[in-house]
Amino acid sequence: MGWKNLLSTSAQTVATAVAGSAATSSGVDSEWYRRLRKPAFQPPPAAFPIVWTLLYADIAVTSARVLGAQQEASPTHGSSGRGAAREARRDERGYRRALALNLALNAGWSWTFFAKRDTGLATLTAAALTVSSADLARRAGAVRPAYGAALAPYAAWCAFATALSGRIHQLNS
Repeated sequence: MGWKNLLSTSAQTVATAVAGSAATSSGVDSEWYRRLRKPAFQPPPAAFPIVWTLLYADIAVTSARVLGAQQEASPTHGSSGRGAAREARRDERGYRRALALNLALNAGWSWTFFAKRDTGLATLTAAALTVSSADLARRAGAVRPAYGAALAPYAAWCAFATALSGRIHQLNS
């Protein structure tokens, strides 16, 4: 896994959590949010920080493992290894970009929903986040199936969040 990768992915997920929390903390206590009609399947408020803490830890650790495995798979000797090394570096860059996009969408949802109070756009953002999370799990699974399985709960939670956002939008439009 490597400490450098773990520090990097941890810093990225912490930055995402802080950015999202900046919008969420004031939004969740707002009169606007209290007045929103919410579906029966809305989890209790205490569930969200617990789930997100676990998911952020999962994203950081699993992503560090993915990046470490991609770096280890990058052979440096022999002419036949050059193509494989280029492919491994390309896959690593692709994963890093996919992770950055995913975390931007993740924080963006909080700002769209709580700061902008745009439930329709928040639903679209959540849907994009779901697709991005599934893609992240797919990329991780291509490195090792267990890594993809480790990120599957994140994609599932994002799909649930999309359904929740969509229903809140329906109930309040």
